[in-house]
Amino acid sequence: MVRQDCGSCHGMRLTGGLGPALTREALADVPLESLAAVIYHGRPGTPMPPWKAMLSEPEARWIAQRLLQGFPEEMAKAP
Repeated sequence: MVRQDCGSCHGMRLTGGLGPALTREALADVPLESLAAVIYHGRPGTPMPPWKAMLSEPEARWIAQRLLQGFPEEMAKAP
């Protein structure tokens, strides 16, 4: 979900696009609760939508935690 849905605006490698980069380095100074709130509630007046219709608050927090730790690279597909 993160790679596809978030990646459509933040870049498939989460390095930025329409939205800012979501790499560990780019988010280094962002508090966990702030990032989780943006995921859950969105940012009014910007293209960042709220995801509360699809995610619970604990799920938004889980995604925020993973982003702050550095979202893993996509696994190579087996032949």
